[in-house]
Amino acid sequence: MAEEQPKGGAVQPQQPQQPQRPQFAGFMAEIVEVNRTHKTGISGEVYLVACRILEGKDENRIIKRNVLGPIKVGDVIRLPDTSREARDIKVK
Repeated sequence: MAEEQPKGGAVQPQQPQQPQRPQFAGFMAEIVEVNRTHKTGISGEVYLVACRILEGKDENRIIKRNVLGPIKVGDVIRLPDTSREARDIKVK
């Protein structure tokens, strides 16, 4: 049994399916400010950054977070949650 063809005998091409994006519970955030004067961590590799939330219920809110590794203004990072905020790093 052959598949039924539409009237006129023309076969419609199938739409390619979009690949599924992996699901990740988190929120995109853009780095607005990097405080390079106060670093933390054993060798100073953790920076205090201000980042603007780009999606979710806290969209456009600016929060402070600690970020590990090289970072610059304009980078986009993914945060696991937006409820926690980093405290200022106290330098002795």
